[in-house]
Amino acid sequence: MDKSPDAFRTISEVADDLDLPQHVLRFWETRFPQIKPLKRGGGRRYYRPDDIELLKGIRHLLYDQGYTIKGVQKLLKTNGNKFVMAVATGDVATMEALVAASAAKGDDPKVNLDEDQVVGRPKVRTSGRFFGLVGGAGDDAPEISVGKGSVGKEDRALLQEALFDLLECKRLLDQVR
Repeated sequence: MDKSPDAFRTISEVADDLDLPQHVLRFWETRFPQIKPLKRGGGRRYYRPDDIELLKGIRHLLYDQGYTIKGVQKLLKTNGNKFVMAVATGDVATMEALVAASAAKGDDPKVNLDEDQVVGRPKVRTSGRFFGLVGGAGDDAPEISVGKGSVGKEDRALLQEALFDLLECKRLLDQVR
């Protein structure tokens, strides 16, 4: 017997529906605070219909549209969950209504996206610096130390984000093979 459309779904049902491994859904929970499945005894996750629609939107933006995780996070922050849900269903009328409502409040339209939110259009750093190191080897170049305390907290976060992006690229390449 099939469940009703408004029934809660388990992580395996959602993973099968979205054609994703379960660990990807758990990873997305760490990256997108908007994803909040109900957790029952033993840590079992139950996804509401709205959670599933949001996951569909995130999946569409990441896999079909080529957004980065950071780009989808920014899109969710600026436009909200309903906008991303509308993107998943292709509901242009809802997307336009949400943008119009935002403009009516006096906010600037928030649909325009920065270049660093889409894979394939890298944003060039104008400062010439990468992880706090100057690109040249001149006299003013900082001394690089190797050891546990040589990488700052902000740089660690950048490296961690780069690692996740590389893992996502590897996953996409593995799908093509």
